[in-house]
Amino acid sequence: MTTASFVNDFEAYSQWRQELSRRIVAYRQWLGRENLNDSQRDLRLQQLVDRLAEDKLHVAFIAEFSRGKSELINAIFLSDLKQRLLPSTAGRTTMCPTELLYDPAKPPMIQLLPIETRGTNATISEYKTYPDEWNQVAMDAASPDSVAQAMQEVCRVKSVPVEEASRFGLYNPNDPESGLGVNEDGTVSIPAWRHAIINFPHPFLEKGLVVYDTPGLNAIGVEPELTFNLLPNAHAVLFVLSADTGVTKSDIDVWRNHIYSRGNNRGRLVALNKIDGLWDELKTEAQIQAELQGQVRSCAELLGVEPEQIYPVSAQKGLLAKINGDQALLERSRLAALETALSEELISSKQAIVRDQTEAELGDLMDNCVALLDARRRGIEEQLGELKGLQGKNQDVVEHIMSRISGDKDAFERGLQQFQALRSVYSQQSIKLFSQIGMDVLRNEVKAAREGMVESRFTKGIRDAMSGFFSGVDERLEAANGQIEEINKMMEAMYRKLNQEHGINLIAIPPFSMLRYRKEMQRLEEAYDQQFNTFYTFLTTEQYTLTTRFFETLASRVVQVFEILNKDVENWLKAVMSPMEGQVREHQMQLRRRLESVKRIHKAADTLDDRIGELDQMHAEVMRQVGELDTLTSGIRDALAAVDHKPARLAA
Repeated sequence: MTTASFVNDFEAYSQWRQELSRRIVAYRQWLGRENLNDSQRDLRLQQLVDRLAEDKLHVAFIAEFSRGKSELINAIFLSDLKQRLLPSTAGRTTMCPTELLYDPAKPPMIQLLPIETRGTNATISEYKTYPDEWNQVAMDAASPDSVAQAMQEVCRVKSVPVEEASRFGLYNPNDPESGLGVNEDGTVSIPAWRHAIINFPHPFLEKGLVVYDTPGLNAIGVEPELTFNLLPNAHAVLFVLSADTGVTKSDIDVWRNHIYSRGNNRGRLVALNKIDGLWDELKTEAQIQAELQGQVRSCAELLGVEPEQIYPVSAQKGLLAKINGDQALLERSRLAALETALSEELISSKQAIVRDQTEAELGDLMDNCVALLDARRRGIEEQLGELKGLQGKNQDVVEHIMSRISGDKDAFERGLQQFQALRSVYSQQSIKLFSQIGMDVLRNEVKAAREGMVESRFTKGIRDAMSGFFSGVDERLEAANGQIEEINKMMEAMYRKLNQEHGINLIAIPPFSMLRYRKEMQRLEEAYDQQFNTFYTFLTTEQYTLTTRFFETLASRVVQVFEILNKDVENWLKAVMSPMEGQVREHQMQLRRRLESVKRIHKAADTLDDRIGELDQMHAEVMRQVGELDTLTSGIRDALAAVDHKPARLAA
């Protein structure tokens, strides 16, 4: 048994993505067959298809231990397995951040990064590029016993000296609650693994779902990538509370500092789990519901959200109901309401994002192709008009027409010199733009900030180094933004000139904004400040190590953002110049054809009717292309417009 709304919406989203990709592939193949493609357009279309194929839906489950988080993942996504995939027993089970996904290039297995890697400044993302650093546990996906045995490895702990636990950021001697973690022999029990990746063949995972199981404040507080990257960029974050504990101090810390304080709170949901603990046969249903609503109101008040944003559920009963096909128990578990909310937040919003990105990328490509065919059609019609006007005319008229076309051709070729000069200036402007956002420049900024941190172990010195780093990055983004505006003005002026002097189609230059990159830098700076404010004026060795690790993770994220920015700018520069180059080539070709036609007619008058016949055929061919292109582009636009409806309806 599955909850229909979520499964249907997820399946519909996958089908929509596949259908959109199919139509883009058909469009790309048609352009190739009709010789209307060029290398730049073809590359951009292929990249777009690849992005749709690799699209992922990221859902993060966050909770302190013993809130039933792993059981909720089992109930929502994995109930069709008829068993628990993720371990769920009393006490602490998920000991390290865990990714649940499927990569068909790898066998079913669990990859485990040793906790000792916390002693380095390298990020988890960096370690993902070195498979030999991970322990691998193979499993047979068809064998429940093999899967269960492999999953237990994720829960493994080890005992280490207090000093080592402190160095890894897993023990704070200044926190009175940390004393509870000290064993009788003076050691501390810590997770054996820093990070786990479970590669498992499941329909949801095969279609791009990635689930993060994150074990609370103790993991978030010391793993910078969760703070800077995973949580802010997850398409949905489900924060799990427990009805038997209510909202604890650590719950509030996680919610306020790592989930609800990160700006964009769309897709942030709260589940109040274990409501079956309130089910009491000695109470009436009304009494049970009143007690539950009281819990919901209390949690909402402490978290600072509306009661409607909290979804009371019983993950354990919901999973049991799905496995046994018990509809009454499923309804009582209230799992369906949470799944519906998750579907609306996760799938609908993600689909809209993919639609907008695809539409922005495809819009100018399709418009440029339409403009190219339109220019070709108008060129043929102009030639037909000229040649039909020559029927019955003497040689003097033909010579006059030939002279006029030759003059047009000469004038256009003089204009080409201006176009080549523009290309030279455009190239210089592009180089100047990349001098502001280039990766070498950024790495120098990172190096300077790192050196500033090393030279000072005082709060002020480290803060000054970080402030200087972010100020330098923002100044470069501001300078790059000015350079982009200058390129825009230059290209718009050239388009207008070519339009006025030679009839080249005016094309809207695709916009490029630095806003989202600057916003991401602002978010990272705020996240770092928030984390930094938790330390003392004079940093201990352990705190300094953790601060350094946070900086390395932050720097790694900044580098990622700049790599994306560089690629986006490069694509934008090509998208700005490529249509103009295509139209210039097309116009030059049409002028040559016109001149050649009139020259042939000047030499042999009996070729006029033949040439008109050829042009009639060419016109019919262009009109066929126009019709087929309109059908293809309309199909793509219809697929994109389908997002305005509820995803579940797309399957129809």
